[in-house]
Amino acid sequence: MTKKIIAIIQESLPIIIMVGCIPLITNDSILTLVYVISIAGLLSVRRNKNDLLVLVVGFFAMTIFESIFIVTGVETFVRNSLFGIMPLWLPFLWAYGFVVIKRSISIIESK
Repeated sequence: MTKKIIAIIQESLPIIIMVGCIPLITNDSILTLVYVISIAGLLSVRRNKNDLLVLVVGFFAMTIFESIFIVTGVETFVRNSLFGIMPLWLPFLWAYGFVVIKRSISIIESK
């Protein structure tokens, strides 16, 4: 059980670092570039089965859902560089988040 928790925390570290960069990098284009380079690097070091598919699905699904949340007033963003409603970097953060969730589920289900 402890090994699984440690493995999930290790998988989550890039997301924690990405979120930590948000207040430090105020230019959305630069932050998006940092995310894209980070995600490409992370996936080049280790890519599990269907990671790319999950990344793409997460990117498009969360862009659509975040847009719906914003239009309905559930969420608002001060940084709105994508479509004038949300930060440009947000879909990339969510996309890699989907990969981390998939990997975490695999860790939980492993023996």
